[in-house]
Amino acid sequence: MASLAEELVLIPGGGFLMGAHSEGDHYPVHELRLDTFYIDTYEVTNAQYLRFCEAPGHRLPFLWGMAGFRCGPDYPNHPVVGVNWRDAVAYATWCGKRLPTEAEWEYAARGGLVGMNYPDGDMIEPADANYTKSDKRGPVAVGSYSPNGYGLHDMQGNVVEWVWDWYAPDYYAHSPGANPRGPESGRFRVIRGGGWHSGAYCNSVYYRNALPPNWLDFNVGFRCVKDIESHGESGTGGEALEGEA
Repeated sequence: MASLAEELVLIPGGGFLMGAHSEGDHYPVHELRLDTFYIDTYEVTNAQYLRFCEAPGHRLPFLWGMAGFRCGPDYPNHPVVGVNWRDAVAYATWCGKRLPTEAEWEYAARGGLVGMNYPDGDMIEPADANYTKSDKRGPVAVGSYSPNGYGLHDMQGNVVEWVWDWYAPDYYAHSPGANPRGPESGRFRVIRGGGWHSGAYCNSVYYRNALPPNWLDFNVGFRCVKDIESHGESGTGGEALEGEA
């Protein structure tokens, strides 16, 4: 596979319905508008993260060299795992990007579909993604499964992904109607999308979970986004996010 470092997809700004009608922290369904942004086609790989570690001297992932989690130089195109939220922010900053907001992530994951449970429709099968029923017992190379409607790979399965927002179970009840960035503070950062160690329900596009920002996990990685103006084009991209790193 060719270098993935600069493979980005333009996600056109617009409105969408975020959340689901079932009970839980993904309720109520609410309409949002987002500015246009770029997002990584693939989850950040071991090879990409290694270049980051070699350049500024950042520490290697906690699970580096563990073949069972496909984490290390022998698996260059597998998603990096064993990185916490602060590591993900540091990587994104280093390469001129940032973490997606929770709303951006869900908008991109839906791939243009409305009211569906998964990036490809209302059901998920082992042929669609790397999750528990796929029985891969670890991450697989990014791009191993078909992309969603926006051309993005692994928005379901492979690894769960860190996003920017602090977590609050009731945030949807008072979320701003445009470009929400999550609560101003909290104890946990949101993670989105299912991974190889996640069940089918946890792979749904609206499913929310959260971890402490210093948490290291064999099922959690990330991808980045880039604002329009930082990619050298005019547009309505939002200002850079600021906060704890």
